[in-house]
Amino acid sequence: MKAIVASGKRKTAVARATLTKGRGIVRINSVPVDMYPFELGRLKILEPLKLAGKKIDSIDIDVNVQGGGVMGQADAVRTAIARGLVQYLNDNDLEVLFREYDRTLIVPDTRRKLPKKPLGRGARKKRQKSYR
Repeated sequence: MKAIVASGKRKTAVARATLTKGRGIVRINSVPVDMYPFELGRLKILEPLKLAGKKIDSIDIDVNVQGGGVMGQADAVRTAIARGLVQYLNDNDLEVLFREYDRTLIVPDTRRKLPKKPLGRGARKKRQKSYR
């Protein structure tokens, strides 16, 4: 029995997906994906599964995700699932399909927050300066 572990990251969220032979059940932190509370996040997570179509009916996917916010976690999960499916099925056409649809399915999003500078309230904002 083969099990594949794939990971996905987005901002500070890290997702680890474990793919095994099974009945096509997808769980996120031990909760079925249909019970995932945020609809937009759920739709994001289901994208790679819809693209893969019938190939995933016999694959169970268990995802552990921590860190970050709701959408960061959703993006991390979808990257982990997409990478895992490509690895599990050993399917180059699927990888090409994922890349054409949305590159972040395979390649993680490397954008990070800019560091805060001195004299400012954030990365770009500065304290107001009075001239008179």
